[in-house]
Amino acid sequence: MCTGKCARCVGLSLIPLSLICIVANALLLVPDGKTTWTDHLSLQVWLMAGFIGGGLMVLCPGIAAVRAGGKGCCGAGCCGNRCRMLRSVFSSAFGMLGAIYCLSVSGAGLRIGPKCLKNGKWDYHFQETSGAYLYNDTLWDWCEEPPHVVPWNVTLFSLLVAASCLEILLCGIQLVNATIGVVCGDCRKKEGDVH
Repeated sequence: MCTGKCARCVGLSLIPLSLICIVANALLLVPDGKTTWTDHLSLQVWLMAGFIGGGLMVLCPGIAAVRAGGKGCCGAGCCGNRCRMLRSVFSSAFGMLGAIYCLSVSGAGLRIGPKCLKNGKWDYHFQETSGAYLYNDTLWDWCEEPPHVVPWNVTLFSLLVAASCLEILLCGIQLVNATIGVVCGDCRKKEGDVH
């Protein structure tokens, strides 16, 4: 596969992944679909890893990769799309950092658990379990408020972990692909070339 086609394919995969991260983070801000508990959200929700890291910081390389997959560079010329590929190299490295940020914060959110009300006290009641609460859903009833906060957080943070892992992989592929594209150019034939 040519570097241009590969870049376009990777970019078209990164864009929906970044939008999934943005939506998942937005949903974490409203446990059980209500805004009444925003004063008691966990730190990992407020760090906006899905919005900033897995979302905006990956959306930029996704768009850059799609543009790098386009034909031509700076109009007509023989640079073989190297300018856009070079921009995609830096963009992919930036996106990889964002995806790593999203993965680390979301992983911590899963391990620590949500902040919830238990026996009249708002705290991270699952922090002492070191993530064991994930396997024992009978513990999920510890939280009195917000209702259903544990499955809500587990589902959305798991989605962020999975999406950010894919983003790291795709940004890494695009980093290598764009570097090859800068050094070697694109292998696609230009229109008007004689075969």
